[in-house]
Amino acid sequence: QVQLVESGGGSVEAGGSLRLSCAASGYTYTFRYMAWFRQAPGKEREGVAALDKYGVTTYTESVKGRFTISGGNAKNTLYLQMNSLKPEDTAMYYCAAEPFRYAFLDTAQYTYWGQGTQVTVSS
Repeated sequence: QVQLVESGGGSVEAGGSLRLSCAASGYTYTFRYMAWFRQAPGKEREGVAALDKYGVTTYTESVKGRFTISGGNAKNTLYLQMNSLKPEDTAMYYCAAEPFRYAFLDTAQYTYWGQGTQVTVSS
């Protein structure tokens, strides 16, 4: 079965940086899309950044210029470099993967999800 495991979350002060990692196992081929989502308490889960199998990236407006999504050398690994963090970036961050659909940042299009890693940014 497919499993996604995130790591790299933590607590930082505003202006700091964190790098999230996601390792997928149990899937032989390359996912069509992998992405990072986040969910703050009391809010809906939102798409942060997505990467397709050809290297094309998509970002939500609020993180453009601050966050960078990338793939690793190992198949189906994913990173999110987060710079200039703000308190409003505080959330649980989830890695997601989709084998077939053009998922972009649409929560409903992703089949596989990790358990999440907490990011807390203090002012």
